[in-house]
Amino acid sequence: MSAKPGNGPDLAAALQNADLLFDRKTLEQAIARMADSIRADYADERPVYLTVMHGGLPFAAQLAMELGERGLDLEFDYLHATRYRGATSGGELVWKHRPATSLSGRRVLLADDILDEGHTLHAIREWCREQGASEVRIAALAVKAHDRCVPGICADYVGIEVPDRYVFGYGMDYHEQGRNLPAIYALKD
Repeated sequence: MSAKPGNGPDLAAALQNADLLFDRKTLEQAIARMADSIRADYADERPVYLTVMHGGLPFAAQLAMELGERGLDLEFDYLHATRYRGATSGGELVWKHRPATSLSGRRVLLADDILDEGHTLHAIREWCREQGASEVRIAALAVKAHDRCVPGICADYVGIEVPDRYVFGYGMDYHEQGRNLPAIYALKD
């Protein structure tokens, strides 16, 4: 496993210098628990289910299947807004794709891989509200353990908590690599 685009960092070397935090089975169990809570909160409704690309894709797909197994139908759409664009720290929010589905009067469930400081999810949530969403909830596979979150932003549904380290796998990237790793890793300090 040495996918190395151009002269970028080596994923295989990163994996050798990383701790396995959560394996696939543990993540799937956490997602199943999240689905139980979400199903109970949406009873007989059909929420707009927005996947935050690219990182949210693996998690959102798994969560959607768990929700379908529990009888909750979803109206799918996606958005792509990023502050990272391949970097390891965020900058200004860039919208690459906005949902085509009308959010007016609808309950919206955002599915993303991680809630770190929350700048991106905060901006996305506010945009959904501006579009007339009656409610916007956040399902995050991982929440980073620190005290630097944007005030007022938190995940309504959380799979696991990760340490305040550089994490990758299961949607989270290491320099645009490793999103499809079936586990979550953290670089050693």
